[in-house]
Amino acid sequence: MDLDAFIVVSRPRWERLDALIKRRRLSGREADELVQLYQQAATDLSVVRSTAADPVLISRLSELLLRARAHIAGARENTWESVIRFFVASLPAALYRVRWWTAAVAIGVIAVATVTAIWVATTPEGLASMGSPEVREQYVYHAFAEYYDPGLGFASRVWSNNAWIAAQCVALGITGLWPAYALLQNAINVGAVAGLMGAYGELDTFFALILPHGMLELTSIFIAGGAGLKLFWTWIDPGRRPRAVALAQEGRALFTVAIGLVLTLLLSGVVEGFVTGSGLPTWAKMTIGAAALALVIAYAGVFGRRAVRRGHSGDLTQDDAGYELQYA
Repeated sequence: MDLDAFIVVSRPRWERLDALIKRRRLSGREADELVQLYQQAATDLSVVRSTAADPVLISRLSELLLRARAHIAGARENTWESVIRFFVASLPAALYRVRWWTAAVAIGVIAVATVTAIWVATTPEGLASMGSPEVREQYVYHAFAEYYDPGLGFASRVWSNNAWIAAQCVALGITGLWPAYALLQNAINVGAVAGLMGAYGELDTFFALILPHGMLELTSIFIAGGAGLKLFWTWIDPGRRPRAVALAQEGRALFTVAIGLVLTLLLSGVVEGFVTGSGLPTWAKMTIGAAALALVIAYAGVFGRRAVRRGHSGDLTQDDAGYELQYA
């Protein structure tokens, strides 16, 4: 094959294809022409590779075809657009969809914690379960307050530990057992400490140190437990969807929740690490903690409701998750 003659004959097509690629908007006729020229250029590249094998021309045609394919198929949105969509639509929608599960878990945990606290504070058996009198006094008057040591190291430890618990509740939610176990353990522990502090007349100290960060921290744990239990219930009752489809959709959406909880627990860890044990007055600590919780609730409520109404669920887009067969 005469390569020079081939280039002279084909160059007008390649230049026209390049010109169409550079246009932001194409008419219907131009779009059809673009596809046709793309197919012809692909054939040209195949001919050159099999007969002439000119590396410069092969590189040029390969680059032209890559740009044409991206223009035909549509370029993938940039990273910042994906990040914005995640925080404005996907994450709030996922949080909003588990709101009733979160409320149910919160009621259950608070009920168990309250019963445990009353048992420890009002019965000899309950108080004795917390250790010897010396151990109890050491904890109430020293260890409980000293635990909240302000600083970055303490904040990072608290954050990583709580984020790991939340992620497990979501990831192992399909079992139905781990979220229930983790929530029960958390409720009993918090209730037992509250009862112990109350038995020694230090209940005000307990709430002053637990609520500033605990309002958001416990809410995050409630969300994690609710998300995990929702996944478990989807396995039992997938609704109108095939069970495999329902589990795939809800599982991906609930991992969106897990990513969001890493951020809420990071905020909670900052409050616990720098506010709870600080010298600020109690009212200021409570105000900061309540503001952090209100920020998360408003975010999930306002953006979440809006995103759900637009059809978002927290799941991946079809381009990322893969298209599904239709089902009745």
